[in-house]
Amino acid sequence: MPSTSSTWRALAATIAVVFAVGLAGCKSKPVEEKAAPPTEPPAEKAELPPAPADFPQMKIPEDNPQAPEKIALGHQLFFDARLSVDGSRSCYSCHQNEHGNGGETPLAVGAKEKQLTRHSPVIWNTAYFDAFYWDGRAGSLEAQAKGAWGGGNMGVGKENLAAKAAELAEIRGYKKQFKKVFPEEGMTPDTIAKAISAYERTLICDDTAYDRYAKGDASALTDQQKQGWGVFMSKGQCAVCHAPPLFSSAMGVPGGLYYNVGIGTAGKADDQIDVGRSKVSEQDADWGAFKVPSLRNVSKSAPYFHDGSVATLDAAVKVMATGGIDNKNKTPLMADRGLTGAELASLVAFLGALDCGGKLEQPDLPK
Repeated sequence: MPSTSSTWRALAATIAVVFAVGLAGCKSKPVEEKAAPPTEPPAEKAELPPAPADFPQMKIPEDNPQAPEKIALGHQLFFDARLSVDGSRSCYSCHQNEHGNGGETPLAVGAKEKQLTRHSPVIWNTAYFDAFYWDGRAGSLEAQAKGAWGGGNMGVGKENLAAKAAELAEIRGYKKQFKKVFPEEGMTPDTIAKAISAYERTLICDDTAYDRYAKGDASALTDQQKQGWGVFMSKGQCAVCHAPPLFSSAMGVPGGLYYNVGIGTAGKADDQIDVGRSKVSEQDADWGAFKVPSLRNVSKSAPYFHDGSVATLDAAVKVMATGGIDNKNKTPLMADRGLTGAELASLVAFLGALDCGGKLEQPDLPK
């Protein structure tokens, strides 16, 4: 992947201005614009903001370099439900093509039909992040893989991972592959996590309509989507948190950003609320705050937010554009941006330009 270009540096300056304007206007509604007198000629269209195309440099762990055989092995493991405690769940169970590479249900369902506490996020471009889960508690893809495997998702239990790895090592196809890919270590919880992570680092979404537009194809976006791009970068102030080209907070912010936008707090006592990042950081300032997700493939991955509580993209955009949901720790960045119905519709249309065209392919599993 190319390193960040001068295009991104120009955009960073644009976002900095948007951020400053956003902070200045957080606590009050924007001044309502007055319609121009009908006798005046229509104003010329404002120049659209720059659209960066270059992704950041992907960070590959020194102890887990990419290799074709390792990626193929991880691909199989990602789809293999035999990793779970009851043979019912694979990694793919929570990240299916039919649901935009995210979760089907508001809250994820783990092994033994256990309902978990949060929604499964989209994992396209996940390799560009350096903190995982909604609360950022895992500092690498490898740690996340072991966490999901040993936790409620696949239900094995952290203390039982070695025994499960030994069980899977009896499968002839895996035994042969692990001997080749990890000749010194064999099939262990760590090598299983390394293989899965190597596969996940190939899940790149970089050829959306937006990407083609950013590379110079002006016809890649519709007129409504171009209007939405302008709203995204200016009046809507969406880029303050969802910075392109990843449309998340990952660039230049170790671990990403975590904000409380009010989701999951309305009508609940404090002891009923998912406190999010503060459980990890042990900081009161992080109470009810969650990681800013990428918006790529967002139109395909309903429902939305960490608890899957918002069913449609239109409703999710409206929640964010009108200031979120009030609570004792809502970020001051959230404010009613005063968007018109047409502007909201254009934002939703633009988000459709972030649809990822690829899909995860089911491999043949070893026997």
